[in-house]
Order: sequence, then C-alpha cells, then structure tokens
Amino acid sequence: MRIAVIGGGRIGEALIAGLLESGRPAKDMVVVETFPERGAQIAERFGVRVTDSVADAAVGADLLVVAVKPADVDAVMTALGKAALADNASVGNDRDQILVSLAAGVPTARLEAKLPAGFPVVRVMPNTPMLVGQGMSVIAPGRYARPQQLELVTEVLGAVGKVVAVAESQMDAVTAVSGSGPAYFFLVVEALVDAGVGLGLTRDVATQLVVQTMVGSAALLEESEQTAGELRAAVTSPAGTTAAAVRELERGGIRSAFLEALHAAKQRSAEQGSPGEGVGGVG
Repeated sequence: MRIAVIGGGRIGEALIAGLLESGRPAKDMVVVETFPERGAQIAERFGVRVTDSVADAAVGADLLVVAVKPADVDAVMTALGKAALADNASVGNDRDQILVSLAAGVPTARLEAKLPAGFPVVRVMPNTPMLVGQGMSVIAPGRYARPQQLELVTEVLGAVGKVVAVAESQMDAVTAVSGSGPAYFFLVVEALVDAGVGLGLTRDVATQLVVQTMVGSAALLEESEQTAGELRAAVTSPAGTTAAAVRELERGGIRSAFLEALHAAKQRSAEQGSPGEGVGGVG
C-alpha cells in the first residue's frame, strides 16, 4: 500500500514516524512539503521521498492523507483536482484510492465535491498526543467510504494511538472532548503545579509530582475495570484530605465549568464547519 502524506507539519511527521515504527517501509511513503528546509529534514530523518507537488504524490498512492491546516485544504483539493486520481466509481477499476482528512472542521461533503464522483473520503479528528504515539483519533466516513476502507484507515492510524469510529454528526462533540481535550489536561496540570508552588514546593518538584500523578492515574484508569468515579471514591477516605479537596472543587463548580467549556467548543466547531465561515484548527 502506497501512502501519500500531504503536509509535513507536526501531525504529518507523527504519522510518518508511527507508520515506520509499525513496520511500514519508507519506500511506500511520499510526503508533500512546500518548504525546502522542512522537506530536507523529513527526508533525512525518515528516508522517505519528499516532493512539493500534490499531483506528483497522488500518482500511485492508495491512501491520500491531508495533514495540513484547515485554511490550506482548498489549495490542496484544487491541486488534487488536477491529479490523475482513480475513478473509484468505474466498473472494473483495479485501483481504490481513499482520501483521509486530518483537517479540523472540514466536512466530508466539502471534500467530496472537489473529487471525482464516488471518491471515498474519511474524516479524522486526531489530537496532539499522536506525537508520542498515544493519540486518540476519531474517524467518520463520508458517503462513499466502505467498511473495509474504514478498517484500513483504522489500521493506519493505529500506528500512532487508538482509533474509534463515529457518525460525522458527532464530530463537533468529538472535537470538543478529545480534539481540544489535551488543552484542558494541560490547564489542570498548570493549575496543580501553581498550587503546589503556592504550598511551598519548588516548581521542579511540583511539576514532577503532578505529571507522574497524571501519568500513573491515566494508566490505572486504563488498566482497571473500575470507572473514574469508583477510582476517585477509593482514594477519598471519609473526612480525609482528599474529601476536603474534592468538596472545594465541587463548590467551585468544576463539573459545570467543564460542561460549559465543552458546549462552547462544540458550538465553535460547528460554526467553523458551516458555509461562509473561515475554517480554523483545533485551538
């Protein structure tokens, strides 16, 4: 399987690294990067072919991965429109190209409209932990994507983390939860570190305590058969220190704050994907 990654930024680089780590050969990948210095870095680091031409990369590629900023998607699609893409709808066609878009907020219908009739599109909402092989990628099929094509995309993205499939109507909610989620996590870490400093710890020590506690707690939650609520209750002794802290967090409205935050993120995601709105990224 030949894979063309259009965009050599952080997400594109993370995908390339994950694919190579999973055993896919460098000769089966090509990267589109318009900045020569960046392209040279990618070629040297990964040993993959790099080109500045979208049409060139599309030739012979089975999987076309659009990993550019949302504002650059239209230019990429225009370039793809000039490429010799497979006619997936033709009878007896022995090629089956798939377009996979990692651009936030861009609906599949907008992509399908710029491609040959019946061209399969899969929309993906990744997140930045993909950079360390721990991403959460959520995929949604377009009108023409078949189940086996979703399985293929799932396998590819599995090289950089976990994958779950949803209906495209849920992608705005997904963006609010996992797409923007790392920022909420980092904000909580910031707050805990600052609070630790306020209690007299050095910033280095407070950071180590908070980061390892987060890492360990996430691992425990993943490996345990208990829910987050059950694990929290297990740490919270009656009238103990944790109970006192949780009481203050609840008094401060932590649950309602997260609820309102995610509603705002979901609404903004929907606005960015609507006609006439300049599409922006997760941020």
